[in-house]
Amino acid sequence: MTDVEVPVLIVGGGGAGLTASMLLSGLGVDSLLVSALPTTSRLPKAHLLNQRSMEILDDAGVAQAIYDIGTPRHHMAKTAFYAGFAGYPDAGRLIARLDAWGAGGADLDWESASPMCSANLPQIRLEPLMKKHAEALAPSRVRFGHEVTEYSPDVNGVTVHVHEIAGETDYTVRARYVLACDGGRFVGPQLGVTMEGLRDVGQMVSMHMTADLSMWSKDPDVLIRWTWLPHMGKMATLVPMGPTRWGPESEEWVFHLNYTNEDPRSLDDGQVEADMRRALGIGDHPVDIHMITRWELMGVVASRLRVGRTFLLGDAAHRHPPTGGLGLTSATQDVHNLCWKLKLVLDGKAGDALLDSYEPERRSSVQWNVNNSLDSALNHIMTGEALGVTASDLSPEEGWDIVRRLWSTDPADEEYRYGVRRAIARQSMEFRKLNVEYGYRYVSDAIMSDGTPDTETADHVRIYEPSTRPGHPLPHAWVEGASGERVSTLHLVRPGRFLLIVGEDAQGWREAGLRVANEGDIPLDVVVIGQVDGDYFDVQSTWQRYRGITSHGCVLVRPDRFVTWRASAESTDAVAELVAVFEDVLAQPMTSSSTV
Repeated sequence: MTDVEVPVLIVGGGGAGLTASMLLSGLGVDSLLVSALPTTSRLPKAHLLNQRSMEILDDAGVAQAIYDIGTPRHHMAKTAFYAGFAGYPDAGRLIARLDAWGAGGADLDWESASPMCSANLPQIRLEPLMKKHAEALAPSRVRFGHEVTEYSPDVNGVTVHVHEIAGETDYTVRARYVLACDGGRFVGPQLGVTMEGLRDVGQMVSMHMTADLSMWSKDPDVLIRWTWLPHMGKMATLVPMGPTRWGPESEEWVFHLNYTNEDPRSLDDGQVEADMRRALGIGDHPVDIHMITRWELMGVVASRLRVGRTFLLGDAAHRHPPTGGLGLTSATQDVHNLCWKLKLVLDGKAGDALLDSYEPERRSSVQWNVNNSLDSALNHIMTGEALGVTASDLSPEEGWDIVRRLWSTDPADEEYRYGVRRAIARQSMEFRKLNVEYGYRYVSDAIMSDGTPDTETADHVRIYEPSTRPGHPLPHAWVEGASGERVSTLHLVRPGRFLLIVGEDAQGWREAGLRVANEGDIPLDVVVIGQVDGDYFDVQSTWQRYRGITSHGCVLVRPDRFVTWRASAESTDAVAELVAVFEDVLAQPMTSSSTV
């Protein structure tokens, strides 16, 4: 291998690293990805992708491929809680069902939030798809089996020594910027970064297996099955893995079971298999076990997300409990936040200070995600307490007798039944958390506040209220072009380019935007959206409902589809005002004298 000089080095080939490679290639930025692992992950985890992440993966060019092989929407409309699975009287009996992930298209709040729908594809099938696409976009620039052995940052860049494992050769990479997407295994510790937060929430064991469970698993619209085990005083989780059939007919499954920290059974594969069979009540039913993994339930965030010319993303920056599926989705959003900024800085169109906005913007968002994931995990524990089956001294018969009170007609059991229903109803914090998934907002020097108060939602977890207040994601609205084609406002934002959305009576802002784009050499598109005049027509009045400006105003959207500035009305000097905004956002003066 020969030495390499590259603008961006990506260390790590998981979801974050592969997304970064694809997005940077799409922006025309040369990057090199190295991963110490021989290939993509073999771990059966990180399967849920929310709407925001699917928008990003659409930018990367892989969204449709994910939909093609992922879980069909009708097989992921619900999540459900059961008493046992098989092997006992009443085993498999339904406790409760909840809508989840947009209810397979039935939840209009999800449909109005984005033109993309949520997806489900296990990481072991997602990452090979992403790797193939990343390699096609950047031939010879995606290198697995290449391990970083030395890391030497300085004020102008980073020098990295890489060992090619198969060829037993070494080479040096010199990069202006490094994206640490290695799960915190090497780069972060080299820079003194620590993970801060809550650890030892629980010890989990996961089993990836092939088994025909169709005779016991019902409810084809249920994706995740939360199974309370009265005979063991625990909860197990069962998730279908496809790959060609989903729902009860899935060929493969992942089984999760929690253990106490001191339980030696968790360390023995044979004991874990015996516990799986006892938990599910399937006896000697044929099961082909592919892998057993052990992991710690935690919610932590890195002490720093930027150290000089190094940025931490994905699991190197934050680790979540799996409840809510916010780990991989947060990783893709880290990457989307940063890549366009790197492109502008590398092209000389923005100052390095623009990159300082990465840490405050992403830290607040991932901390919110970690907190929600922890709350969801803890509420599962509270549900077990409400069921009354977690006491260690209960016999299997006593546990099942307690749970059968759920179906009792005895008035004395009504308080018990209500307590269980109440605990499960709270779990909508995990399955109907649209404002967590979509309503997060950024605060940094790259966001120009307009002084308006932030929106107050009726429920900061469950209810998303679209807004164009600076720092919020651009609202989705269907608009029509002159020839009648329908497009989302989100798709008007092209990769790597700002978008100025102008009201139908804001001719001054339109002309100013076109002048700044042309004379200031700014990657800026300008569109007019109106009811009866404009480049696009607001045929459903959705944009008018959300835009937060008059027909004389404008909204400036960043390449990552977050609103960075808005003006409600006309300006006496629109060009000067728009130039000042870009100089603040891009953290450097504009170079063209004709626009200053």
